[in-house]
Amino acid sequence: MQYEYFQDQIVHWPQEGRHILAHYDHAHIVVYQAYRDSIADHALAHQRFGGDFSFSRMSWIKPNFLWMMFRAGWASKEGQERILAITLRRTFFDRLLAAAVASGYQGSGFDSREAWQNAVAGSDVRLQWDPDHDPFGATVQRRAVQLGLRGLTLEEYGTTAIVGIEDMTAFVREQHAHVIGDCARLILPRERVYVPHADAARNVGLAP
Repeated sequence: MQYEYFQDQIVHWPQEGRHILAHYDHAHIVVYQAYRDSIADHALAHQRFGGDFSFSRMSWIKPNFLWMMFRAGWASKEGQERILAITLRRTFFDRLLAAAVASGYQGSGFDSREAWQNAVAGSDVRLQWDPDHDPFGATVQRRAVQLGLRGLTLEEYGTTAIVGIEDMTAFVREQHAHVIGDCARLILPRERVYVPHADAARNVGLAP
């Protein structure tokens, strides 16, 4: 994992519009999830999900670190005390994007509600573009993506698709203390705009 001061990163981030901000290299991309101790401990020990993790409900992944910090309250919310960084192959992540269907009909791109409902029923991946957040939790104009996984896709994600799982909890709590003033001392995983392959980008509204 590469890290960079928040103030050095934000000059590279778009201020508005839909963008996937992520920590990635030529082959891999990192997504984040927050869990209670029993799920996190099992995932770290086995480098895959299992134990108390439920494969029967939808699980949401976020490639944007600050979105995860907002959702988990910097590891302070009940049941979200442990922050995990899950490394995936970019080919798998792009496949998720290509299969994703918007979680709501409005803005989904479908011509009719029936067509959207049929697409939802046939896909294991949900797409949401939500307001991104600054370190203090305030919304910004930029939109961040999160993906909901279920069924066979969730099983693949939780087991064979994982390249590695890292516990970010201590880092998160350390950096939360630097969310003051202009956040000059705040360090985050290095994130830049991620560009998926053409079909995936088109499906999630990142390309014409």
